[in-house]
Amino acid sequence: MRWDPARYAAFSDERSRPFHDLVARIGREAPRRVVDLGCGPGTLTATLAERWPSAHVVGMDSSAEMLADAVNVASGHPNLSFEQRAIEDWSPTAEDDVVVTNAALQWVPSHVSLLPGWLAAMPSGSWFAMQVPGNFDSPSHALMRAVAADGPWASALDGVLRADPVLGPAGYLELFESNGFHADAWETTYMQLLHGPDPVLEWVRGTGLRPALAALDAADPSGALSSAYESEYAARLRQAYPAGAHGTVYPFRRVFTVARRS
Repeated sequence: MRWDPARYAAFSDERSRPFHDLVARIGREAPRRVVDLGCGPGTLTATLAERWPSAHVVGMDSSAEMLADAVNVASGHPNLSFEQRAIEDWSPTAEDDVVVTNAALQWVPSHVSLLPGWLAAMPSGSWFAMQVPGNFDSPSHALMRAVAADGPWASALDGVLRADPVLGPAGYLELFESNGFHADAWETTYMQLLHGPDPVLEWVRGTGLRPALAALDAADPSGALSSAYESEYAARLRQAYPAGAHGTVYPFRRVFTVARRS
């Protein structure tokens, strides 16, 4: 499943705001090493290198397409580097004083079971900051699954779209507190005003819809099946998110946790 950095960046302002809201709550002043798990094209990772110029900042991502864009980002920051690695294959080092992961762990079904091991390996005084989308019950995602289950594409999409890949704030709060971290967990719903034709469809094309389109293209390389599915899904989205005088309002709930090891 390939990522399209240009499509992902189409809503860069809206996608970056939760990252900045997350990182603002990290209280570590001079970390030795900072890790950004699921760093994407690295633009936001660079802001970590600027905030902590004495730290070695490492961005990690499994996508070669995303990291291809990160090369230019790293060239302007001597304390910044990038590695291609799946999040599931990562483990903290004794110098990882800050770990940030923004809108990435929802792609790792095992992240809830991996977190206790990661937290146990982190040094005293370290910080772990995470943000994941919490909108999997919203119309954009519920309709994605509903349309997938009813049509000529149903067999190709069976089991592709998951409904519950993340916990709520209380779930993450309990997890971090139970593993030796003092945690602050919260949720925010951003009322995003999107513009253009079918803007919600354009948003999910860059993220949540990708697994479905990849599966449909594998089942039918001609693209006819994915086009038919997307057409039906787009019609449903227009009903759920009607355009207004100033654009299309797309509420987006996000779940945050920032925690420090005592």
